Amino acid sequence: MATYEAFDPEAEVNGQTVLTIVERAMGKFSAEYRERAVEALEAEGISDPDPDEWYPQQAWLNAFETIAADLQPHVLDRLGETLPSVAEWPNDFDTVSDGLRSIDAAYRRNHRGGDIGRYRFESTGDRTGTVECHNPYPCRFDRGLVRGVARRDAPVDAFVFVEETGETCRRRGGDRCTYTVHW
Repeated sequence: MATYEAFDPEAEVNGQTVLTIVERAMGKFSAEYRERAVEALEAEGISDPDPDEWYPQQAWLNAFETIAADLQPHVLDRLGETLPSVAEWPNDFDTVSDGLRSIDAAYRRNHRGGDIGRYRFESTGDRTGTVECHNPYPCRFDRGLVRGVARRDAPVDAFVFVEETGETCRRRGGDRCTYTVHW
């Protein structure tokens, strides 16, 4: 399955997620980036998103793809990295491992309808683990998301390093990417 292709045509994303990405994350970068995101959403039929409504994940993914193509690819990495600090996020923990496990819970709060994909964390050492991202979002976004969560929960003196280590990758037509995280 390719990046930007919903796993299920019934999959939806909630309006609060759309607003958080557009207003709080993209708006944090610049007014121009925010405006480009609004235009991409409108082109997909999502005008003035309501935080209490649900929208087709495919329309959201199409807008996401437009944003990535129109702006610079590193924007996706930065969006993912910013998300844990601007979105409602499970935060009843204080370890990197628990934080990385929370990605799936946050994802499930904000997506519904059929096969939406998932995130799976596995600890591989005292300060290492892997995160498998099995979803239709772009690799750069997920890598940034994993880094942002790990940095948020890491000790102050930790250097967080995220590298793609899986055998499959969405950029090469796979349906998942795996990242090894060191902190």
